[in-house]
Amino acid sequence: MPDLPAPAAESRTREFLLRLLDAPGPSGFESAAAAQWRSIADEFASETWVDSLGNSFAACGPENAPVVMLAGHIDEIGLMVHHIDDDGFLFVSPVGGWDTQVLVGQRVEFLSSAAAPGPAAPESGVTGVVGRRAIHLLDPDERKKAVSFKDLWVDIGVSSGDEAREAVAVGDVGVVRSDTLHLGQGRIAGRSVDDRAGATVALEALRRAADAGLESVRAVAVATTREEIGLNSGGGARPSAFRLAPRAAVAIDVTHATDHPKSDKARFGDVKLGGGPVLSRGSNLDAHLTNALADAAREGGLEVQWQASAGPSWTDADSIFTVAGGVATALISVPNRYMHSPNQMIDLEDLEGAASLLAKYLTLASFDGAERSPPRTARG
Repeated sequence: MPDLPAPAAESRTREFLLRLLDAPGPSGFESAAAAQWRSIADEFASETWVDSLGNSFAACGPENAPVVMLAGHIDEIGLMVHHIDDDGFLFVSPVGGWDTQVLVGQRVEFLSSAAAPGPAAPESGVTGVVGRRAIHLLDPDERKKAVSFKDLWVDIGVSSGDEAREAVAVGDVGVVRSDTLHLGQGRIAGRSVDDRAGATVALEALRRAADAGLESVRAVAVATTREEIGLNSGGGARPSAFRLAPRAAVAIDVTHATDHPKSDKARFGDVKLGGGPVLSRGSNLDAHLTNALADAAREGGLEVQWQASAGPSWTDADSIFTVAGGVATALISVPNRYMHSPNQMIDLEDLEGAASLLAKYLTLASFDGAERSPPRTARG
């Protein structure tokens, strides 16, 4: 079995992630981010393609070998215009799950306009600020209440509804305008870490495994769409898995780091930034595949953390494992502080560890002749 190549001094993982973080892509409007993902994949994958739902695919390895799917969702949470009043103020709905408190005073970038429909680059979009009555104008009892979307509006600096409607239209989507922060100890914070981190890991793991030489499996990385709104539909992960009919699948997402003040580890587990990628054991997750990933971590000398998922994992894994006749599915996560906020924080070493673990698994993975045999490693 070939050894994985030693990581370059300047790992490409950071480069991949930064390219993806800078591209806007709320659920259902992921075109710019997905195109950036595919441009990275084109640099090394043997085949790349996109389906009718915007899911992006990159494949390496023998074409007739069993397929292992690596799924990281490319969409992020955002905002959608649902009303423009006669004074030019925009009222918005959440695309995905927001903690509304973090939106007050934020800057917003809309991806498209009435004049030029469709995804646009941030610099060509319309900007605004999220407004709320100043604290001085709130009644004492209002100050104690959590703010909700009905209390907020977006001000794009115009004087009338007609001016506003020339710039934006009902149904336009936007994202919080947030530059990526480079912090100490190899940590970064950004708006779309959930789940550009997972989409990055899928690509980098594919690249490393391809460089090492895939012999027994065909690995397909997928940048899935609509995960943040896909609770009932399954988002883009379900049709992606149906198309690929994989023998095994690994969903790659972020999970809550609990190494900060006021965190209840007894409720939410003990997960640290910089402690390594997180493997989940859960009711919707395949124990054989999870064990094979743990074997690969040991084989590669990689540290992992563990998390329990007694019910739904709230990731693409929940959409994949019941597809067609069933897919052996596992979940690997990157620890993330301040999820679903404009400044989600991760440690780049955890990304490196996740990519190394998955690449090691892909080079070791083996299946017997049964159509739905449990995945294992060659040494497992």
